[in-house]
Amino acid sequence: MQKVLVMSVFFLVPVVVVLGAGQQEGPVNTTDGIAIEGYDPVAYHTMDAPVEGSATFTTDWDGATWYFVSAEHRDLFTDDPERYAPHYGGYCAQAAAQDQVAPGDPELWTIEGGRLFLNYNARYQRQFRSDLPENIAAADRNWPGLRAGLIEAAE
Repeated sequence: MQKVLVMSVFFLVPVVVVLGAGQQEGPVNTTDGIAIEGYDPVAYHTMDAPVEGSATFTTDWDGATWYFVSAEHRDLFTDDPERYAPHYGGYCAQAAAQDQVAPGDPELWTIEGGRLFLNYNARYQRQFRSDLPENIAAADRNWPGLRAGLIEAAE
């Protein structure tokens, strides 16, 4: 039952796909073209908190518009977007570990090994955190196939 619920979410998730040199993470989970619901991806790393960004400080990367709380955060991201962007395009890391796709909630996050991960709901976040090394390894294995499915669905 849960797989059906999560997979049904898949069809409701707006997807932006950009294929180009150095852009291997996407597609990015977006709402109206805005990544991670307008939250500042750098803030997770520098402020240890989810913080909503501003339309005043934006950049476009990997087919999505990213919001930031300051020009400094925008510039940090622009210099090294793969360091700051959530992995699996901002989709749920635990769902990816289970070879499924679900949107990530910017309020349900984990940083492990310098990598930012989002989760769909609190239960998935608990599952993800219960065995981070194994869940990250599984999600890393599954992401290329999931990514290909998202790209195909967007075409």
